[in-house]
Amino acid sequence: MGRDDASRGSDAATPLTPRVGIVGAGPVGTALGLAISRAGWPVTAVASRDAGRRDAFRALIPEARAFAEPAAMLDEVDLLILAVPDEAIPVVAAELRLYSGQTLVHTSGLLDAEVLEPALSAGSHVGAFHPLVSFAADVERSVAGLAGATIAIEGDDSVLGLLADLAEAIGGVPVRLPRGTKPAYHAAAVLASGGLIALLDAVATLGAVAGLDEAGSLAVYGRLVEQTLANARAIGIGPALTGPITRGDAGTVQAHLRAMAEFAPGVLDLYRAAALRELPIVEERRTLSPEQLERVRVALAKVV
Repeated sequence: MGRDDASRGSDAATPLTPRVGIVGAGPVGTALGLAISRAGWPVTAVASRDAGRRDAFRALIPEARAFAEPAAMLDEVDLLILAVPDEAIPVVAAELRLYSGQTLVHTSGLLDAEVLEPALSAGSHVGAFHPLVSFAADVERSVAGLAGATIAIEGDDSVLGLLADLAEAIGGVPVRLPRGTKPAYHAAAVLASGGLIALLDAVATLGAVAGLDEAGSLAVYGRLVEQTLANARAIGIGPALTGPITRGDAGTVQAHLRAMAEFAPGVLDLYRAAALRELPIVEERRTLSPEQLERVRVALAKVV
């Protein structure tokens, strides 16, 4: 079937298990392709300009035909997934012209589905499919990480059912995002992943002052992180907050700031930012007087 062939037809429906094509054979595309294939959906094509990545993808999914350019794979697929960096998504979309009945989605957590509209033709559809997973170079670890993971889906009503089915097929939990909320959703994801790593790095830096190596800090403080997360899940974020600010202990806060200024000045701004975020949580509890809260604010504002 060629680009001028209308045999898919404006009335043709995407099959319940459509032929899937993956554009991008990096960690995200490869893990998704493998998970989708194992779920019983046919992964019939992969496109990547990196020959080594194409070969690695086909070593895992040998039934997929390999292409260097995405446009060349359109005859092979019903659902095309762009697993490429955000800046490449509009570029690739502009190079494609979908057949009627085909669906094009991207895996960006930031961009809306509308960025794919240049690829649309009559009877085709676009959407977004973002697994909230930290994809690693270890493909099996990434595939395992999809189990129970939130998968944000977006698009018109005609594709949301298909994307929800795909999310569930690979073990994920589909969540529909309201229009225009992608940047906030993605910022939260960055804080939950990269932000946590930055926090752990700060913890390890302070742990080193106490004589702990990185593994030691993760062993000592990692358990506290896990307990705190478990508490937040069980009783809520606000009630799970503990520490000197919840007690109005300005003296302890000052001691922390002095220690960081002497031994780990690079951690000061992060500590202050987190503490300032804690203050309104404590204020909502109404367990501290305004004077106690003000003493903590003053302590945080002092130049050490």
